[in-house]
Amino acid sequence: MTQTDHSNYVHKTFIGIAPHYDFMNRLMSGGADLRWRKEAIQMAELKPGHRVLDIGAGTGDLSRAARAKALEAEIIASDFTYTMLTQKNDWNRINRCNADALHMPFRDSAFDVILSGFLLRNVGDVDKALQEQFRMLKPGGRVVVLDTTKPRKSFLLPFVNFYLNKAIPFLGVLLTGNKEAYTYLPRSTQNFLRAEELAVKMAAAGFMNIEFRIRMFGSVAIHCAIKPA
Repeated sequence: MTQTDHSNYVHKTFIGIAPHYDFMNRLMSGGADLRWRKEAIQMAELKPGHRVLDIGAGTGDLSRAARAKALEAEIIASDFTYTMLTQKNDWNRINRCNADALHMPFRDSAFDVILSGFLLRNVGDVDKALQEQFRMLKPGGRVVVLDTTKPRKSFLLPFVNFYLNKAIPFLGVLLTGNKEAYTYLPRSTQNFLRAEELAVKMAAAGFMNIEFRIRMFGSVAIHCAIKPA
């Protein structure tokens, strides 16, 4: 699949799941996705006056968590799929932008903090997406990436795989009627980079002081890094 084909497929997929996105996120994670977003915001170390970009913002949960943490920060929520940005009405003190994570419309060194939640597993070129984030971040700025990671080997792995391959598609079809989307989403988790591999790519993009935390039985990771000053 070419990068264009991949982008079109992801765009179509998220248009289809937009009305059910938040409900299914809560259900699939048992509500833990809200805790992961709060933890990601804590790692971002937001301060009053910070200019913050949330890439792949979806319905805006991560942006709202940032707003709750730093009321005086300027927050821009960006997403490739415009439909995702129109699912909720509460965008007070959050600006919205419909843009591609691989070709962002912002100048160099424009932001103090760049956030993303479950973005990178869906882009056609992870390296380019990280390079764009590095370009837009101010020297000394912080990037935080909340995303899936390839499940780790453990005694829980068979149960994790069963949940990803059987339970999520079943629930997706039962509750939304969208089998293709809820087959793609768990598959993208299993095919995505390991947390250590993503850390290597972040270093190659120029980031330093990279750290990550593993959550959800080894299937979710939160990475944090800094652009050298």
